[in-house]
Amino acid sequence: MKKTPLYERHLALGATMTEFGGWAMPVQYTSVIEEHRNTRTLAGLFDVCHMGEIEIRGPQALELLQWVMSRNLANQRVGEMKLSAITNEKGGIIDDVTVYRRGEEQYMIVTNAATREGDLEWILRARRERGWDKAFVADRSDTIGKVDIQGPLAQRILEEIVEGDLAALPFYHAMDTRVAGMSALVSRSGYTGEDGFEVYTEAARIGEIWDLLMRLGDPHGMKPAGLGARDTLRLEAGMMLFGNEMCPAVTPFEVVYGWITDLDKEFIGRDALIKQKESGVRKKLVGFELIDRGIARHGYPVLAGAEKIGEVTSGTFSPTLGKAIGLAFVPVRFKEPGTVLEIEIRGQRAKAMVVPLPFYQRRR
Repeated sequence: MKKTPLYERHLALGATMTEFGGWAMPVQYTSVIEEHRNTRTLAGLFDVCHMGEIEIRGPQALELLQWVMSRNLANQRVGEMKLSAITNEKGGIIDDVTVYRRGEEQYMIVTNAATREGDLEWILRARRERGWDKAFVADRSDTIGKVDIQGPLAQRILEEIVEGDLAALPFYHAMDTRVAGMSALVSRSGYTGEDGFEVYTEAARIGEIWDLLMRLGDPHGMKPAGLGARDTLRLEAGMMLFGNEMCPAVTPFEVVYGWITDLDKEFIGRDALIKQKESGVRKKLVGFELIDRGIARHGYPVLAGAEKIGEVTSGTFSPTLGKAIGLAFVPVRFKEPGTVLEIEIRGQRAKAMVVPLPFYQRRR
């Protein structure tokens, strides 16, 4: 397994480690519920060095991105982030990524950990096939480190060591700045449903930022948080996880990514997605709450009478809401909020109700 630059720090903090996407990552330090609630109410610090970063620059960078991304990036401003999907010829999701525009002809794509190499190969193949030799592509993942500070107090803590006005940084925007004297990219974004920031700097120095934030955050009650809390936080916020809700056999219209799919531009998979939109999807990702006791987990069958109609993709007990929640694929006729389904949990049927997403939304 690969190790992030913060691996030894996690061990020193007593973290329980697990394998995720080929990386040794902290799943929890104290408890998932404690870290979850701490992030919702105060602040949490996350190691996200396992994510991939791919740089695309040059006169044909935008042309290449427009071809491999489902989202129209033509009007993306320098300093702005955009969420997009990379789709295959059948419209299936290869990955969901964030695209940073760092300069007039310079972009950075942040990929999921397990899809980094595949994404890079896909982009290089598209570049080669289209003859865009003036789009320069480089994998920067091994030289970039990343930590996320999330929660209501994230800005108060981070602004102590950032040059520039964090309060003026809009959501899903980024700035090149200095953090603790180091060159860094800071964006107002995250994967928790809370206000927060993602901080990128040299992998060799990310530990210095982690240590400083741990020290500065301690008087504010900030704690480190592992993958367990990251998963429950994102699920409450209705955010998807690649490998659970998304894979190359699932299209943006079958999940909640229709809004980042622009059929008015040319991109890989567009023709297939036009056909699907015209004919309509057969299945849809929905959120649900358990009515009966139990927790639905990934892979559990969704039932209607004696028929299996779908499958749970993610499920947990929500520490914020105090109830069991989850995501599942069901035929479109079952997608409306208020629809009652049954989920098989360890051989027993439990009633669940389809509810709107997200489950949780912070007060702004």
